Amino acid sequence: MSGTIRANIHPGLEVKIVLKKDQRSGTLTSGIVKDLLTKSPNHPHGIKVRLDNGDVGRVKVIC
Repeated sequence: MSGTIRANIHPGLEVKIVLKKDQRSGTLTSGIVKDLLTKSPNHPHGIKVRLDNGDVGRVKVIC
């Protein structure tokens, strides 16, 4: 599944995101989705989400 399509992502889903500070290195952070922050149905760089630990980033991988 693609992390660029909002319909594929929902709260409770395990994902890997790239944080704003890690965009250059591409380091991924894993966690459980708490909130979806992107309102559009898709986004070329990934849907922005907030994880249950409070981290915010764009979804790169759906586990």
